[in-house]
Amino acid sequence: MTRVAIPEDSLFGLANLPYGVFSTPGTRPRVGVRVADSVVDLTVLDDVFAAPYLNPFMAQGHARWVEVRERIRDLVSGDVDDAAVHPVDAVTLHLPFEVADYVDFYASEHHASNLGRLFRPGSEPLQPNWKHLPVGYHGRAGTVVPSGTDIVRPSGQRKPPSDAAPSYGASRRLDIEAEVGFVVGTGSPLGTPVGVDDFGERVFGVVLVNDWSARDIQAWEYVPLGPFLGKSFATSISPWVVPLLALESARVATPPQDPEPLPYLREKNPWGLDLDLSISWNGQVVSRPPYREMYWSPAQMLAHLTVNGASSRTGDLFASGTVSGPDRDQRGAFIELTWGGAEPVEVNGEPRTFLEDGDEVVISATAPGPPGTRIGFGEVTGRVLPAR
Repeated sequence: MTRVAIPEDSLFGLANLPYGVFSTPGTRPRVGVRVADSVVDLTVLDDVFAAPYLNPFMAQGHARWVEVRERIRDLVSGDVDDAAVHPVDAVTLHLPFEVADYVDFYASEHHASNLGRLFRPGSEPLQPNWKHLPVGYHGRAGTVVPSGTDIVRPSGQRKPPSDAAPSYGASRRLDIEAEVGFVVGTGSPLGTPVGVDDFGERVFGVVLVNDWSARDIQAWEYVPLGPFLGKSFATSISPWVVPLLALESARVATPPQDPEPLPYLREKNPWGLDLDLSISWNGQVVSRPPYREMYWSPAQMLAHLTVNGASSRTGDLFASGTVSGPDRDQRGAFIELTWGGAEPVEVNGEPRTFLEDGDEVVISATAPGPPGTRIGFGEVTGRVLPAR
């Protein structure tokens, strides 16, 4: 039997207990829980965790999530079968849930305003609808990949302003977007909106997201229907799903909303999350975006996503959009950080604007836990490979 050692300053202590899917040499993927620097195999607790995704467990609903979380806490607080405990560095981590649908929002006023100033100088930075609804678009579930997956530079049509006609080729303005993603645990049927105050019953947990973006492809294609090939080639997510139940201490008030949103977007007790993100470019931290600055809340995003009666499913992923703060070193995309490439940042002694082949980006985050503790989300990483 093994007693899992949990240092007092661990980001993966008993207050966290994030779920992931792992395998060891010669075994099939199954669900485990991260405890300090170990992964505990949850098949010793329940057969539902023998599945290669979290979906069967998430579909069991909120009451079951609460019950199992207490059982996991009891399990890892005592002696655990030796065969069920693995060093985190000795396992392979997989996509933690089967992504049913993927929706990406645009919930940061700072990010939206910055892009408005970049793309529409001299005009109002925000579109007239922006403060009335959480703007979003449907992404591609099939290209959501786990952290550590290499990202092939996308190709497509590009038309710089100086060119008379579009050309085809590899993106020259490959970018990232540091985001926070929310995983639906129990879905809602077609024709039934999810109320803004029902979020906690529906959403299972939180992951980190890197929504890779080809800005030159996006710029040429996005009018009038929005992002398509400039976004759909890859979205990376972190391997650990932090339960919403672990984030009670991280709840904070959202920024004031003016004008007051329509009734279906009004929460009885509005809340956001006090997450501190970090973006590392080739090993150098270049930005620290604060999620607490997000204008639209997670609950408002889900309510808007379903208000027309659109169904939701177990495994749906909806992301916040780029997380950015008011300061330059809090911007969550390189197009913002370098002001469209006009203001390079220094990375390891070199001026940089957009991603080059071989570059690696690491996004991490922490949040307040119970008094005196912090909760970790792990990392979402990706390395750029040349176009094919």
